[in-house]
Amino acid sequence: MTEDTEILSEVIVTGFGLSQRKESLTSAISVIGAEDISRSKASTSSGALVGKIPGINSRQVDGRPGATTNIQIRNMGSPLYVIDGIQSDEGQFNNIDFNDIETITVLKDASAAIYGVRAANGVVVVTTKKGSKNSKNTVTLNTYYGWQSLYAFPKPADAVTYITNYIQSQTVQGATNYTYTKEDYEKWKKGTEKGYVPFDWYDFIWEVSPQTYVNANVSGGSENINYYLSVGNLKQDAMIVNYGGFQRTNVQMNVTANISDRFKIGGGMNGRIETRKNPGVPEVDDYWMPRFGTYRNLPTRRPFANDNPLYPTLTSTNPATNFGWLTYELSGTYQNTWRVGQLNFDAEYELFDGLKAKGLFSYYLANQRLDNHEYTYKLYGYDEDTDTYPVIFENNNPWRERTQGYVEEVTTNIQLNYDKRFGDHNVAAVLGAETIKRDTPSTWVHSIPTSNALFLIDYETMDTYNDTGNNTQARLGFLGRFNYDYARKYLVEFSGRYDGSWKFPPNHRWGFFPSASVGWRISEESFWRDSKLTNVFYDLKLRASYGLLGDDNVSGYNAFDYMSGYTYKNGGSVIDGVYTLGTVPRGLPVTTLSWIKAKILDIGLDASFYDGKLTGSFDFFRRMRTGLPASKYDILLPSEVGFSLPRENLNSDMHMGYDLMAKWTAKAGDLTYSIGGNATYSRFYDWEQYKPRFSNSWNVYRNSIEKRYGYLNWGLQADGQFQSWEEIATWPIDNDRQGNRTLRPGDIKYKDVNGDGVINWLDERPIGYRQDSTPIFNYGMNFNFMWKGFDLAFDLTGGALSTWYQEWEQRNPFHDGGNNPQYYMENTWRLSDIWDADSELIPGKYPMLLIGNSNHSNYWNSTFWKKNVRYLKSLPSDKNRF
Repeated sequence: MTEDTEILSEVIVTGFGLSQRKESLTSAISVIGAEDISRSKASTSSGALVGKIPGINSRQVDGRPGATTNIQIRNMGSPLYVIDGIQSDEGQFNNIDFNDIETITVLKDASAAIYGVRAANGVVVVTTKKGSKNSKNTVTLNTYYGWQSLYAFPKPADAVTYITNYIQSQTVQGATNYTYTKEDYEKWKKGTEKGYVPFDWYDFIWEVSPQTYVNANVSGGSENINYYLSVGNLKQDAMIVNYGGFQRTNVQMNVTANISDRFKIGGGMNGRIETRKNPGVPEVDDYWMPRFGTYRNLPTRRPFANDNPLYPTLTSTNPATNFGWLTYELSGTYQNTWRVGQLNFDAEYELFDGLKAKGLFSYYLANQRLDNHEYTYKLYGYDEDTDTYPVIFENNNPWRERTQGYVEEVTTNIQLNYDKRFGDHNVAAVLGAETIKRDTPSTWVHSIPTSNALFLIDYETMDTYNDTGNNTQARLGFLGRFNYDYARKYLVEFSGRYDGSWKFPPNHRWGFFPSASVGWRISEESFWRDSKLTNVFYDLKLRASYGLLGDDNVSGYNAFDYMSGYTYKNGGSVIDGVYTLGTVPRGLPVTTLSWIKAKILDIGLDASFYDGKLTGSFDFFRRMRTGLPASKYDILLPSEVGFSLPRENLNSDMHMGYDLMAKWTAKAGDLTYSIGGNATYSRFYDWEQYKPRFSNSWNVYRNSIEKRYGYLNWGLQADGQFQSWEEIATWPIDNDRQGNRTLRPGDIKYKDVNGDGVINWLDERPIGYRQDSTPIFNYGMNFNFMWKGFDLAFDLTGGALSTWYQEWEQRNPFHDGGNNPQYYMENTWRLSDIWDADSELIPGKYPMLLIGNSNHSNYWNSTFWKKNVRYLKSLPSDKNRF
């Protein structure tokens, strides 16, 4: 019982200076502590949360150095981050050194309302380490060295497998002039003769790369002052050979001092320098091109003419796919550096017993400098007769750009806090006000340098100078919260926030957003305590919350759209022989658009069993958003006016689902262990839409999105594969819309859902979930074992109910003259003699590959290519400690 009592007495920061014992919470709130955070070896704070907290949905969409994990609370969108009481953005959160974090609290329901207009998707509250009162001065050093590699990036087919499939495709399509002759084929199979030696682009581009981290911190405290100081450095190399990477240095300092028995002040400083660097890549994303080139470059081509590294050659129809010249020396340099500093000051004065006045001030300044120089370059061939390297391609379009800007944010917060217990009655309240002002000026300069060696941007070569951002944001909010509990048994909370946003016109600028929650600790009732139920249930609490939250993040709506005016530098004309820039009206002022409003319901249960060995919780939730912007498309304006009707708050959507967690903690001799698990299911629905109109019931079914699952994935239902020519000849359904004359054994059969004898779009049905998105279902498992000073811990995370479209990997064979995965090409239907179209067929998992025939029925959208994904993977963490 002692251990369970400690858990229930745990104090949790819930917002604006108020903390509550876990047993008194009436809202859906989850917490992760310093030990669980610090054992993660992710490069960002978001990665440290994955798999550890119920209600967190995650997906890492990019593997580049310093890339973040996209986390959402209950799949509702990006949350608000609050660090030491200051509203922050995702970049600030992800670049905290997570060894400096004391706790992370996640507000998942209407309890987030007190944080205002950016909290409709939930709030992640971070408390950094402060040092402890009356504690020894302690110096701690944390360091690790690790390796990272591609998780699930399939290798492209080798030269022989590729050529075999290519020849076979030409054979079945009636080719007479083969790309590879029989003599060529035999030479490639041997792979030893010059000009016929295969090349492994996968190993040439990708590598196992290191990640290093070191953090040193010192902390301590006396009766009246405590402190924490930390310095850390993270270096993460790219998994692409000689491609640079990401480096970040963090500094964190917190000091708290008691000036008197009633007066306390605190100060904090944090800063970081982060740099991303890699070779410049013309025209496309620098990290996308190596991935693209892995498959676009054929295994029959090599990166350098005559294997001479001084002469990169053309390896595909896109010159930039040749990774051989994507180096700092040949292609240029991209570098993006942020220098960030923040100062926080706070003070607290106890006016009388239970009542405290608090103030907080924060100044944040972040400076960005991005430099990108993409060189001109040449690609070469090789003339064996003259032993020369003629130029076969030349790029004379250099690119030089620089972005220089900064973010300046000032936050002030004042509040009155009251917390007092009168016998069995406990009362807590907060009243406060918060202001936030944010400026983001930025300039972008582009030039056309005359030489690769000229890295300076001078006036003569500069062709563009843009003031790309001088955006000022301002928000003001007044807040209040009241908590009451009787005997820690009956629990009530009310809160509200009155917010104003700079985005909206004066008559729509302000909104009031209240919330309420209640809780009942049934296990504290006498009828429960006096029964045998306590042998199993040690603690049981029911709770419910409901609230209205405002959101000023209205898509497609910009500040001052409610004002009339003009858009300058829009087109132009030649007038009297002089080109004159044009000006056009901005359109009708948007005067009716205002807050998106979110109504959030949560019903939950918290329980512990067997003297606290087993703990768990379950929550059902629903968020209904109204006021989503849309236009009244049934009201038409003449095209001559040059603009359309402004949007209004017309539509709505909904998220609904559940999350749960359970944890078993026990001791067996010298072994102490815990095993935990959590899961979250959150499904999105499009709800009410403005006046949907459809001509018939089929159009309603196929095109209406009202009151049904969102992001439905439509396609045909695959129904096996044809096994023989005889089956195709007698097949009663027109499977390819051409009388089945294009079909071969191994081709995909489709269900004729509507029974009309023809496979077409009328047979399409919902076959999957949203593509390339955060899974609808996320789960995690956590294991921790301690024995005689040794500590073994590991975490697993998984997801399901997300659709993966195998378009470029499988659905489009030989796409744009490129390659496909080895596992795919070696497991297709194939000819026993690749030179004879009438030879015996050997079955495989996939249809026979066809060159340049992307309209074939095999490649229609269907369940054959769209897979509903399920996965389970381990997370990087400490393997053992002692």
